[in-house]
Amino acid sequence: MKCPYCGVTEDKVVDSRASKEDTAIRRRRECLGCGRRFTTYESIEDTPLTVIKSDGRRQAFDKNKLIDKIRLSCTKRPISTAQIEEIADRIEDQLVSKGEREIEAKQQIGKLVMNELKRLDDVAYVRFASVYRRFKDLSDFKKELQQLER
Repeated sequence: MKCPYCGVTEDKVVDSRASKEDTAIRRRRECLGCGRRFTTYESIEDTPLTVIKSDGRRQAFDKNKLIDKIRLSCTKRPISTAQIEEIADRIEDQLVSKGEREIEAKQQIGKLVMNELKRLDDVAYVRFASVYRRFKDLSDFKKELQQLER
């Protein structure tokens, strides 16, 4: 750690404790060059998630975009905004817990949304499935409904 006063890189830790929110460690250091004290914070670096689209493009994961897509499937259904946000939170947590930096939108995110909506509301599930699986005609809807009824 470089001293902010004299630039010397040698110091000793005088005190160490968790921050108020338990999101970082606060360290009180004393410079071995000039003797002055300064504070540093150590925290875990967030690794941003990158979504790989079906056409190969890459973009940063956006939870608000996920919420919008889920909300669209839930239009005029008895599903609250809080429920939609909880789904998005659970999906984000699952994606982060995998430890991967890049996620395939269709393979991973789409399947997670489908699983969540299937448990929540059949109509929202079929709406999302129609876009996710690219239904071409009524027979695709019928097949999905038959599987849902089982």
